[in-house]
Amino acid sequence: MLAVPLLFGLRRVLARRRPRVGVAFAPGARPRDWSAALRFLPDVLLGFALCFGIVALARPQRTDERVEQSGRGIDLVLALDVSGSMEIEDLRPNRLEAAKRIAADFLKTRVGDRLALVAFAGDAYSLAPLTTDYDLLREDLSGLKVGMIANDGTAIGTALGVATNRLRESTARSRVCILLSDGENNAGSLDPLLAAQLAHAFGIRIYTIGLGKDGFVPYGKGPDGQQRYVQTRLDETTMRQLASAAEGRFFRATDTAGLREVFNQINRLEKSEIKQLRFRNTKDFYRPYLWLSIALWLAWLALKSTFLSNPLED
Repeated sequence: MLAVPLLFGLRRVLARRRPRVGVAFAPGARPRDWSAALRFLPDVLLGFALCFGIVALARPQRTDERVEQSGRGIDLVLALDVSGSMEIEDLRPNRLEAAKRIAADFLKTRVGDRLALVAFAGDAYSLAPLTTDYDLLREDLSGLKVGMIANDGTAIGTALGVATNRLRESTARSRVCILLSDGENNAGSLDPLLAAQLAHAFGIRIYTIGLGKDGFVPYGKGPDGQQRYVQTRLDETTMRQLASAAEGRFFRATDTAGLREVFNQINRLEKSEIKQLRFRNTKDFYRPYLWLSIALWLAWLALKSTFLSNPLED
């Protein structure tokens, strides 16, 4: 298109080499008339006709792409301990906040899966049903805090029971419960091992994650501003038994990097079979430019037969 004006410049250069016809004018300067500018109109129309023709030859198009996902996802329940001991600071900034942050990153890796959230301390509650609304899950996850459940303690068996109740009617090819806790079962009326066996009966696989270190660990500051330490212990034997009873695995995370690696391993173990189908609809838009080019070219031909043409130059 930038070369179109050059064509008219080339025509002017070539016209200077042709013999000229002498024309005698009346003496004196002739007054300027605005109609003299109309002699450029045919060239303008021809230039636009060529430009629109070039655009039409370039064949402009618009492509709409639609992506459809198909396949079999996983139904997964995340059961997170919110008891008082989750405020211990051996994971930064504390056990609960580290688990929340890394669990939120885990949600970003899931595609096509339905996830649910269970919070437990001395009791267990289902905060979000199985859903693919990951924004809702992240919002519920960020709202978890120590003390949100009045009855403190660690009811692991009750938490597994609530998770099993969420998953038992699922028709997904794989049903998984990820349980994060930093203590031993000391509350609730359901035995953890029995709860794990019930989950296995419904085809649910359980991954257990033990958070934190054993021994004396930092836990806030005292009235004098000095760092306090408390003694903590994870019942690793029971956590391993729960995972084994439901064909899962036990993981121990003693720091934030270890917890992140645990979630990465679970993400590799539990993959969804999701297929993407892409549909493209391409629509041509060259016709309007082609019609404009033809119309302007016909207008140029028509003007060539009027007083606007220059027979000496043509």
